[in-house]
Amino acid sequence: MQIITGGNGSWDVIDRLLGNIHVPRMARVRQLFHDPGPIDVAETLVSQLQDPTYWHALKPGDTVAIAVGSRGIDNQVAAVRTIVRLIKAHKGVPFLIPAMGSHAGATAEGQKAMLEGMGFTEEQVGAPIRSSMETVELGRTEREHLPVLTDKIGHEADHLVIINRVKPHVCFRGPYESGLMKMITIGLGKQKGAEIAHNLGFGHMPEHIEMIAREALRHLKVLFAVALVENARHETCMAQVMAGNRIADREPQLLEMARRYSPRLHFDTLDTLIIDEIGKNISGSGFDTNIVGRYHSAFISGGPVITRVAILDISKESKGNGNGLGMADFTTVRAAEKFDFTQTYPNTLTALLTGGVKIPMVLPNDRQVFQACMKTSTHENWEDTSIVRIHNTLCMGEIEVSENLLPKIAGDPRFEILSGPYEMAFDSQGNLF
Repeated sequence: MQIITGGNGSWDVIDRLLGNIHVPRMARVRQLFHDPGPIDVAETLVSQLQDPTYWHALKPGDTVAIAVGSRGIDNQVAAVRTIVRLIKAHKGVPFLIPAMGSHAGATAEGQKAMLEGMGFTEEQVGAPIRSSMETVELGRTEREHLPVLTDKIGHEADHLVIINRVKPHVCFRGPYESGLMKMITIGLGKQKGAEIAHNLGFGHMPEHIEMIAREALRHLKVLFAVALVENARHETCMAQVMAGNRIADREPQLLEMARRYSPRLHFDTLDTLIIDEIGKNISGSGFDTNIVGRYHSAFISGGPVITRVAILDISKESKGNGNGLGMADFTTVRAAEKFDFTQTYPNTLTALLTGGVKIPMVLPNDRQVFQACMKTSTHENWEDTSIVRIHNTLCMGEIEVSENLLPKIAGDPRFEILSGPYEMAFDSQGNLF
């Protein structure tokens, strides 16, 4: 998107309005969470997959499609590499299929490129990617007679392996949120399947996911599934292998565990939150709305009350998908110029949620984003604005806080102060180093 300035094309008027606002000193702080530490994912999977019952159906030469989604999940490349190696050790022929609904522009090429950009290359995991947007109909749901679709290439394989993270969703609540059941319904359903599940809005999403996934599991040739659960530091703290007929029963238990471990901001209210980057690799909505307390769905609420939210950039891995930008108050020219309509809009038109793809107020650089947040924070003295800066919502351990927050968190066992206050370092263009 090309940014066009008004009038004579100069930002001087913005400079005059914001230039005398001093960005406060910041300090590095660690948020402390009491949850399990990371596990060795490869070792855990090898141990669980020693159970011969997972391999009884696999015959020498059988093809195995491994369904992989679009999220940046900790250790997922290592997990897939391990699964590929074990399938080969049992004389199977593994390959990867994208299971990401309408993401990556809803094209086979875009979805393959997204997986490769996340590290799922044949060199890294030992198996090729076979990508298509074609689906086959497995059947219809009993109650609403909804079509149950699945990836055609995956359906033609002799077996299917599903791997995904289980976590709270950013748009709705139910017994199945982000996880294996949603991947079966929406990820493997490709754009058409995602559209069917979303067709009546997120208010119906919990029941649609369950009814479609249960019907799909009656037909899919699931060799086994792998559910990953992360702690608040985005580290994999559990990896659970299960048979296909155990997914529907086990996933709600893992979701409750994931909910307890979910990261958060240890602040109930804030004037300003600065987010360095958003992206589809970070969350379906660009950032975890549960952490920020900003939503583009009417079927979810909660989280901190934050007066101003600013987003500085879109991640490289997101490939121009700027979903989430619309929930912010301010952004930068560089983020807006990376916003790719063709990457962003197909997912939005499928999900029926438009709030996340609107364009907030666009400012030339990072410094002015800070200053605009301060100017509009409704404090008599702009310097009294409380500010927290995070890299993204996957990185909630170490954060930066404005100097005026230090007395409030001193002695709070949820925080560890890592540094004294320092001036923010901006380059000659006004952007953070």
